[in-house]
Amino acid sequence: MIVVAGESLIDLVPLRDGPGDGGPLPALLPRPGGGPYNTAMALGRLGARAAFCSRMSTDGFGEALLAGLRAAGVDTSLVARGPEPTTLAVAAVGADGSAGYGFYAEGSADRLFELPPALPTPARAVAFGTCSLVLEPGASAYERLLRREARRGLFTLLDPNVRPGLIPDPDAYRERFASWLPDVTLLKLSEDDARWLGGVPDGPRGPAAVVLTRGTRGLTVRTRGGTEVSVPAVPVTVADTIGAGDTVNAALLHALDSRGALSADGLAALDEPAWRELLGFAARAAAITCSRPGAEPPYADELRG
Repeated sequence: MIVVAGESLIDLVPLRDGPGDGGPLPALLPRPGGGPYNTAMALGRLGARAAFCSRMSTDGFGEALLAGLRAAGVDTSLVARGPEPTTLAVAAVGADGSAGYGFYAEGSADRLFELPPALPTPARAVAFGTCSLVLEPGASAYERLLRREARRGLFTLLDPNVRPGLIPDPDAYRERFASWLPDVTLLKLSEDDARWLGGVPDGPRGPAAVVLTRGTRGLTVRTRGGTEVSVPAVPVTVADTIGAGDTVNAALLHALDSRGALSADGLAALDEPAWRELLGFAARAAAITCSRPGAEPPYADELRG
């Protein structure tokens, strides 16, 4: 089982070619979202055994988010519920399909996440990221979960997916981020993340591998052992980029699991052709997500052949 820990939310996405399109107040379409939620959904659609660990609202949005996970085959037994509202993220989509966000997260359900008991016995990996590692008091609980499971020997993936507007003290966050790295097996960063954080981390106490997403220029991996491999992006007509990085997370985890490589030693044993295949699979999955509006990751049968 691959566990994904973090927030779910509702993305309010501008409705193109709809009422108000081109005006100052375009119509907004509610879509399921949140980096960890999208990663869990993508894992389920790819056929991985996945579970979601979070706290979700009992409001209508929370019910819809939970139903989406179940429809994708994601285990929801680690989801706590609460009456607080679901977090909202208002997306602004640029001409190139890139998305920026404004968040409405004060007092929302996912912020009150508490450290759960031991994860299920089948758990072999746990993934973290985005708002859940910023917004307190839940952020400290997710941090404790990361450290606990890393020290139990689970494979850990971290995608900070930095949202500067949510971070009141950037220097304090950068220091906290650096403190997580000894407990991270695989780090995924976008180029924007890397610039904001001050570069791509390396060193003997850092992650076993770092995957850098470079937009239209593809993906690059750098391993602790000195391997560096890049693959190009897959050309596609971009609807928007919402969920693309989350799809990369899921595709990498699923492909590593299929190879029996969900460990630091497993990553170290991968040669350049293996990394090229893994990154190529992730690039193809992300391209499909980019080809349709909102976070709509692909199903396994869309990636066969």
